[in-house]
Amino acid sequence: MDSMQRVANEITQFRGSHYEFGREQGRYVKRNQLLHNREDNWKIRVPRFQVDPVETKEMFLRYAPHIWDELLGLQDELELSLPDTLLHFGHYRVEGPKSGCSIMTGDNFLVRNYDYHPMTYDGRFSVFQPNDGGSAIIGPASRVTGRMDGMNEHGLAMGYNFINRRRPGDGFVSFMIGRIILEMCTSVDDAISLVKEIPHRGSFTYVVHDKSARSFVIEATARDVQVRESNMCTNHFDLLQHENRYHLDDSKRRMMELKTHQHMIQDAESAFRLLNDTDKGVFADLYAQWAGTIHTSAYFPEELKVWFALGGDQEPVTFDFADWLAGNDFTASEITGELETNIQFANTLQTWR
Repeated sequence: MDSMQRVANEITQFRGSHYEFGREQGRYVKRNQLLHNREDNWKIRVPRFQVDPVETKEMFLRYAPHIWDELLGLQDELELSLPDTLLHFGHYRVEGPKSGCSIMTGDNFLVRNYDYHPMTYDGRFSVFQPNDGGSAIIGPASRVTGRMDGMNEHGLAMGYNFINRRRPGDGFVSFMIGRIILEMCTSVDDAISLVKEIPHRGSFTYVVHDKSARSFVIEATARDVQVRESNMCTNHFDLLQHENRYHLDDSKRRMMELKTHQHMIQDAESAFRLLNDTDKGVFADLYAQWAGTIHTSAYFPEELKVWFALGGDQEPVTFDFADWLAGNDFTASEITGELETNIQFANTLQTWR
């Protein structure tokens, strides 16, 4: 029987160049177990793909040149070869995650549940303001350099949902595409253009919301990208239905819960409670099946505020991103919560079994 476990996200704040940010993240990786756990993981799941440094560099220089500098900073700090750096942190042509997630947007808010396996979760909430190009970003980190959801200084908020890993292409993995959207785009229109152009490894939906109060679900695969205006998304395509995986029951059940409660959603608070309360039918505790809710986040484009909670039935921690952008660092060093599982986060000492 799993017991309640206290979990924490370390809050890291950095202002400066991407290269120096890479070095700083390298120091972070060195002082916890992220790389050790990632290497153990690759020993079990032997990579069935080749990372081509020349091709990867070309793609980063085309879509997000400063993130390439960040990777070089990580490489220098960790004293890794370039292929190993790209295997662990480049997120181009590597295997993407499978997970279940739910997203709901409303008037000036995007609320999302990130459902996944705790052992793959970085346990880091990152705030970064570059001085060499690209937007300042706030949100939880995924695989160090990626973002599974977040918001940038322009009020563009993004969260992605997994669809399937069938028929992968040569392209970026979801969490790096999420990062590039936040880093390089200023609006939902920018994000749609980028997702249509960038090469995709797997099949995901990217939900984007900005100060225009419009929300779009971008359905993306290695073969096609389609866009629809919608304020709800779980783990199946509506437009690219032929690309859906076979088992859609849980995704469709969570979508029904969102639709059933929609008329009662008056504001961000009620949307947050619908996703985060463990008795509402959307929050999931299937951690061992790679589909337990690890965090619930809410992004507010107009005010540039963020709510964030680890585990269910939580009061979210509030971050004033506008105040941080004005130069005032957050005083908190971590976000704490509870998960009903014995599986720990990737930055804790453990071994893969």
